Amino acid sequence: MDTQRMDAFPPDPGAARANPSGPLAGVRVLDLSAYIAGPYGCALLADQGADVIKIEPPDGDNLRQYPSTLPSESRAFLGVNRSKRGIVLDLKQAADHAVLLKLVRDADVLVHNFRPSVPQRLGIDFERLSLINPRLIYCAVTGYGETGPMKDKAGYDQVLQTMTGMCALQGRRGGPPEIIYGSVVDYYTAALLAAGVSSALFERERSGLGQFVGVSLLRSALTMQSARMIWAEGESLDIGRDMRSGGVTGIHPTRDGHIYISANTPRFWKALCEKTGLDDFAAQARYDSVRKRAEHAAEIVPRLHEALAQRGAMEWETLFGDEVPCAAARRIEDMFEHPQVLAEGIVGTIEHPRVGRYRAVAQSIKFGRTPGPAPFAAPMLGQDTEAVRAAVEAGTDAD
Repeated sequence: MDTQRMDAFPPDPGAARANPSGPLAGVRVLDLSAYIAGPYGCALLADQGADVIKIEPPDGDNLRQYPSTLPSESRAFLGVNRSKRGIVLDLKQAADHAVLLKLVRDADVLVHNFRPSVPQRLGIDFERLSLINPRLIYCAVTGYGETGPMKDKAGYDQVLQTMTGMCALQGRRGGPPEIIYGSVVDYYTAALLAAGVSSALFERERSGLGQFVGVSLLRSALTMQSARMIWAEGESLDIGRDMRSGGVTGIHPTRDGHIYISANTPRFWKALCEKTGLDDFAAQARYDSVRKRAEHAAEIVPRLHEALAQRGAMEWETLFGDEVPCAAARRIEDMFEHPQVLAEGIVGTIEHPRVGRYRAVAQSIKFGRTPGPAPFAAPMLGQDTEAVRAAVEAGTDAD
């Protein structure tokens, strides 16, 4: 591994905090959330310079216990909790509850993913905390929202995928529903969280007041399908919403590996035919639109597969170049050293007390004038509790 890249970031997380940078520098976020959506939304805020304090119960975020081939830490926890300080508070204990309320006084943002009925029981609902700090941006991440018959159900990524029709459309035509792996609903919720909080911070500069921000897995799963979720007046509800183009655009087998091909425009279709030796298809009016090709996919796809079987996926990727949008199917492991990923600085090296050095996503957004700070490792359970408690008791800033 390249030594120069391994040394790209300071091993001391304190060094990254000593000189805050990024468009959200000076913003303090209290992250009471667990699992993926809330924590990664807060990590995105940290990427932009916010000082994020992750507040965990004594047993820690449940994601710490998820299966991992790392012997000492959860790979998933490290991935969604970068660049945060970490403290432990038991909010059912009066002393710890008082510490949180003191932190709220000076905080800009609080994020949690409790069910809607829980914050009031814990004494940390929006109404109470906004009395303590009227400028507080209070973000609640829920499964189904704050109202309605399902508001107090726990929400999970793949449950919402299945409920909202994503899995039905993901599977093969006429086949069973299929899960989309990778927690796509959680990660999109995280992005909406970061966007919503940032917008609320911007509005606060005008009004001087904080506000409630609600994001939910249900809202996110449906928002992700906005191009499908259209029901025009007068049309049947059970109308075709499948946007796939009949099997030509999609993943195909080659002599070695698989390749994704997009051929939805006339130019791309013509180039695909020329590159694969299917010039006779390009000349026929029966195939000259996406809809026509979808209707005649049973004629096109077998011959396309015969042609693709003459070369491997990487060869086809090179041959198609910019003339046919495509990508050879790669593993996530291949991305650590991909030249485009390296050129963009998306992956960097982080130092962890137990794990040592590891490569991970380091920059989620690029800013030209106010670049975000160098990332540092997700906190070990309670690693900053003593320092933050001492600062709170002394009445000083909890840095």
